[in-house]
This record gives sequence, C-alpha cells and structure tokens, in this order.
Amino acid sequence: MSKVIVAVIGLCLATSASAFKLGIIAFQMSAETHARCSNSAAEAAKKLGWTVQQLNSEGSLPKHAEQIEAMIQAKVDGLILCMGKPIEADAQFASVKKAGIPLVTVVSGTSPHSLFDIQVNDYVGGAVATMYLLSKMNYRGEILTARFEQNVASRIRGKELDVILSENPAVKVLGSHSMQRTASWRDDVRNGMQALILQNKGKFQGVWASWDGQAWIIDDLLRAQGYKKGDVFMVSVDGGEESYRRIKDPASLFTATVAIPFESMGQQAVAALDQIVVKKQPKEKVVQGPYMWVDAVLVDASNVDKYLAK
Repeated sequence: MSKVIVAVIGLCLATSASAFKLGIIAFQMSAETHARCSNSAAEAAKKLGWTVQQLNSEGSLPKHAEQIEAMIQAKVDGLILCMGKPIEADAQFASVKKAGIPLVTVVSGTSPHSLFDIQVNDYVGGAVATMYLLSKMNYRGEILTARFEQNVASRIRGKELDVILSENPAVKVLGSHSMQRTASWRDDVRNGMQALILQNKGKFQGVWASWDGQAWIIDDLLRAQGYKKGDVFMVSVDGGEESYRRIKDPASLFTATVAIPFESMGQQAVAALDQIVVKKQPKEKVVQGPYMWVDAVLVDASNVDKYLAK
C-alpha cells in the first residue's frame, strides 16, 4: 500500500511540475473589458490544469514593458496580452520571441513577434455604432464625442465617425474630448465631458463614445444634469453586463453598444495556445494570417434582454 501511495504522490508531483505555465498581462484592469479578457483566459487555463500568473499594467507603458520582461524571466510557456501595446513595447515583444515564448494578443494589433491577434473588425463596429446614432437622430442635429486616440481600436472607430459625418453634413459636432490619461482615465473623461455638457446644455441630441467605459461616466453626468431617457441618444462599443444594465435602465441615456465578446476572446487565446503549443498543431490549422477574427453585435433595447439573461 505504501508503494502505491508513493507512486501516486510521485505522479502528482510530476504532473504539477510539468503543468503549462501561462502568463497573462492586461494593460488596465480597471477597464472592464481588459478584466473580462484576462479573467476569462485565466479561468479557461485553470480548467486545463495550467498554472496561471496574471498581471495588471495599470495603464502604464513602462510598467507594461517591465511586466513583459518579468514574464520572460519567469520562463512562462505561453503569454497572453489583453489590449497589449505591440508598437510601444516592440523591444519587449521581440525579447519574448527570442526567448521562444509563444505570444497571443487580444485586441492589441498584430506584431511580427506574436503568433496572432484576436480581433473584431473595428472599422465595421465603428461604422455600425455611428450609423445607429445618426439614424436615431434622423440624420440631423448636434452631437458631443468622447475619443481615445492612444488606442488603435478606439482611434479606428473615431475615423469611421469622421468619414460618416463627412457624408452627413446635417449632423454637427458641438464639442469633443480626447482622453489622454490611461491610469486615471475616469477622472480624465469626467472632467473633459462635464465641461462640454455644461457648455452645450440643451443644444445636443446625441453622444458618441469610443468605448463603453467612457459612456458610463457620461451617462452619470447627463443624469446628474437632469437629462432623461430620450432627451439624448448615446452609443458606444464594447458590451458587457454594466452596459446591458444601463441600456435596460429606464433612467439611463445609454442607448446602444456594439458588443465585443471579450470573454470568448480570452478563452480562444487559451484554446489556441493549447492547440499550437501543447498539442503541436500547425498554426495555419488554427488561424489563417496574423488575425483571428470574431464578430461583434449591436445591442439596444430591442435585444438587450437576451444578453442580460446570459
């Protein structure tokens, strides 16, 4: 009996020692989307019996670079970056590749040093959100916009907004705030948009936000100023429980979001590493090219119950 116990203990130790070590870095966990991606990836990895180390760069590029280097030093078997910075951290991405660590990014943009990026088509998502807002306004009136130029996805959505507005001259932008700070983004958005709302009180019929976290803050500001549902239409992009709750809330001015499936994207990142690294499947059988594309869907009052029920 003792030999059996020893054998079982030895097997368990061997299994533990050989467990796949996954590193996950989210750029800003205070942003719900980053947290959704990171946490879903961690949960999927743990279900496979992998050991997981999660880090939060807290919106700091220097910290992001340091954490990538730390993962290299930890000799992880695979690395997932949620909303990583392949251009700004190119040297660290190159070091990851040199160390032989397979890297998958989510909503980050492609890099010659990563396997691929899991992404939605932000050109489509930005166009859908903007066209929805304009249709609610009957293609005329004034809007406020909340932008974020430092993030490629938000920047693309803003460019789609500009293109569509150029073809719809009856819609005017009264004021725009471009978010500059990532570590203290809530204060940045609150201060910038509150000033615009006060300056243009009663003059605008729509609000366009580049991502939902901005829209939540703007929604609270509008309500504090006495705006009621229907006074102003507001659209954004991301999705998630908080956005769906606000769309359903009769006191909220949040009208619609183009929902990105961040949870499944995190899970897909883990599944891809499992297939490519653990099961040794050729990358070309898992994903074609530098991107793995997933679909986003418009959520408004007409279909929000389906998403709240999940």
